[in-house]
Amino acid sequence: MCGIVGLLLKRPALRPALGELMLPMFIGMTERGPDSGGLAVYGDRAASGERRFSLYAGESAVDWDAVAADVRTRFGQSTIEINGNHAIVEVNAAPEAMAQWIAEAHPDIALLSAGRTMDLYKDIGAPGEIAERYGFGRLRGTHVVGHTRMATESAVTPAHAHPFTFGDDFCLVHNGSLSNPNNVRRELEHQGVSFVTDNDTEAACRYLGHRLNEGDDLETAVTRGFSVLDGFYTLLIGTRDTLAIVRDPFACKPAIVAETDDYVAISSEYRSLAALPGVESARLFEPRPRQLYQWRVQ
Repeated sequence: MCGIVGLLLKRPALRPALGELMLPMFIGMTERGPDSGGLAVYGDRAASGERRFSLYAGESAVDWDAVAADVRTRFGQSTIEINGNHAIVEVNAAPEAMAQWIAEAHPDIALLSAGRTMDLYKDIGAPGEIAERYGFGRLRGTHVVGHTRMATESAVTPAHAHPFTFGDDFCLVHNGSLSNPNNVRRELEHQGVSFVTDNDTEAACRYLGHRLNEGDDLETAVTRGFSVLDGFYTLLIGTRDTLAIVRDPFACKPAIVAETDDYVAISSEYRSLAALPGVESARLFEPRPRQLYQWRVQ
């Protein structure tokens, strides 16, 4: 059992308050996921030609200033935003080149995500502790995808925490259980896709992300996924301009959507939405099985 939360703000004037609005939603899912948690936040686009890379140092003592200097030596002009044991580096570099360089030059640092608009934070601990550690309440942006985890099928580590990512600005969180992640994994590895963990959510993320890279749009990728991803699941997906949710053909895992003129909010349970302004007059509904729902940044 895990908790998922998503929030997309329709009005630009609300975007400075994204973290403040999201925080009660994230902490509200503590009972569903006390082991670890994380979120992907989408905000201002990186400068032309540049990407934002989310880095994580875990319990290692890292000199981020030295890392920043190394990045400039290898890739040129860059900026770094340090937030505890996470850092966001903005630089003109290809994801593959950055991943290879990090693995060789700084093997104690994990590359969590790459993209033009997405930053990612995840760690072990209770959701409230993680939110305070990284200042989630101060986050700004257009939309956010969050997750609180109760581990049932793999280890409790930062790497196993959600969200998982693939390619530029694509992330996925998951409540449920896949019965065939090893089959999906083997097939994707034959196609050159690499994995970091044995988490079943990573298999779903890699599958859908790979389909997008192959030219599918999100609806086509998800439709293909119904015949590939076996199990009970609710998937919450973020891209640079979209928040989306889909449930398996039996809709076994809970989800609720609240939509107003100001926002679209998604959670595993209504109690996580109860603190949102105007939620009492929102359009509330449970996503139907085997149907993709998408909302785009305006």
